[in-house]
Amino acid sequence: MSTADQELTKIKTQPTVRFLIADPLHTIALGFGSGLSPWAPGTIGTLFGWAAFRALDIVVPASTLLLMILMGFVLGIVAIDKTGKALGEIDHGSIVWDEIIPFWAILWLLSHVVGDNLVWQAVAFLLFRLYDITKPWPARYYDRQVKNGYGVMMDDVIAALYTIGSLAIILALAYHQAHGS
Repeated sequence: MSTADQELTKIKTQPTVRFLIADPLHTIALGFGSGLSPWAPGTIGTLFGWAAFRALDIVVPASTLLLMILMGFVLGIVAIDKTGKALGEIDHGSIVWDEIIPFWAILWLLSHVVGDNLVWQAVAFLLFRLYDITKPWPARYYDRQVKNGYGVMMDDVIAALYTIGSLAIILALAYHQAHGS
């Protein structure tokens, strides 16, 4: 068995704070510790992402925040790949960067449509978690077939696209309802 195969067949382990701080890429992949939650780490990671976005949105210009999101996607591929291999499972439940960055993209777009509206952000959160959990096509393909950092990131990017599409429909219906057309 090759070293790479041995790496992938490690027994799945729950990462510790020591693992988190052992490598900056682990810190990123585990959502700065939010992925260490013993229950619903994907949801906790998304909530962390929401809070972090709100904090960053106050102090970082929109164009810089968009650049951070794009760079975070690329960095996430590398961080998730390395961390997943170290944990013995490429899409280990404690890896939550793949929830954070796509949710930031949703919030960034939403802020340009409805401003800083907590109700719409909450709707976006619920929709994103629904699509992330159910993995509609082609997210399911990436989740099951593309076993690397890119595949892990892409299934959540697709969940984000479904969320954005759903929000666009809901917002259009709300607009037409409010304006009687």
